[in-house]
Amino acid sequence: MRTIVYSARSYDRRFLEEAAAASDEPHELTFVDHNLDVHSAPAADEHDAVCAFVNDDVSAAVLEALADRGVRAVAMRCAGFNNVDLDAAARLGMTVARVPAYSPYAVAEHTVALMLALNRRIPRAAARVREGNFSLDGLLGFDLRSRRVGVVGTGRIGMIVARILRGFGCSLRAYDPYPSDDVRDLGVRYVDLDTLLGECDVVTLHCPLTPDTHHLLDADAFERMKPGAMLVNTSRGGLVDAPALIGALKSGQLGSVALDVYEEEGDLFFEDLSDTIIDDDVFARLLTFPNVLITAHQAFFTAEALRAIASTTIGNLTAVARGERSGTELTPPAGG
Repeated sequence: MRTIVYSARSYDRRFLEEAAAASDEPHELTFVDHNLDVHSAPAADEHDAVCAFVNDDVSAAVLEALADRGVRAVAMRCAGFNNVDLDAAARLGMTVARVPAYSPYAVAEHTVALMLALNRRIPRAAARVREGNFSLDGLLGFDLRSRRVGVVGTGRIGMIVARILRGFGCSLRAYDPYPSDDVRDLGVRYVDLDTLLGECDVVTLHCPLTPDTHHLLDADAFERMKPGAMLVNTSRGGLVDAPALIGALKSGQLGSVALDVYEEEGDLFFEDLSDTIIDDDVFARLLTFPNVLITAHQAFFTAEALRAIASTTIGNLTAVARGERSGTELTPPAGG
């Protein structure tokens, strides 16, 4: 199976090569560091499949260019697939598979780490100490114990976040169209979204990006939130209307924000732009707020998660090579 891996970094090479070496099916992997788009699609010549990531362009035009070059499968090494035109892939007879789950603990633990770092002003405090400033002014936080925390989306990651926060003694609320008895067993109370936003001191997002959840938190939603609340998003950037977020921060309606994702992150994250000027005015404005903490789509980034992602990705490619189904496909089987 000849596969070209787009947006590849050193860690992708390491874990994918390890997984390929452990496979019963031979895999020939080509790694390129640039994103997949209509301009880079020709690099897939003489390959059976492409392996893409969250910020790659897997639109109809790109899929058509790949199909013209004999590519018959797309292996997404991530859970999200909102950047893939599944209708076009099905029309072209291309298999698209993803990694539906890897290490939910990685994202859940990063979520809570962001909460703690933001609440206790850890980045600011550490920078002060390095400069010899040992003042505590401006570093006041709050106890998480007994605070109301709202978990929006209670799949595997949301459930683990709730389990961790229960250990802190938080009073937990949740919103999900499909409530979970396992989450209820943790002492979490399901409420509607408006109630959650209005009652909770901390709101954390753990839902997929769909047409229904796009800009789930917009200007109106921010107005319905408890004044001074903390927002954490480690899920999908498009869940939050970033310009409206800035408005809520400027007015003081939002007390603090932690983001690991950003709607327009495709031209920013996973790249070293330290010697360039960031021309995204919205993102640049977010960076100016002292009560905003941003990491660059890092929540998934643990050895355990990368090993699981690589294993599932190679398993998906092995299934394509053998004409089998792995169970993670997003398109119908070839021929129907």
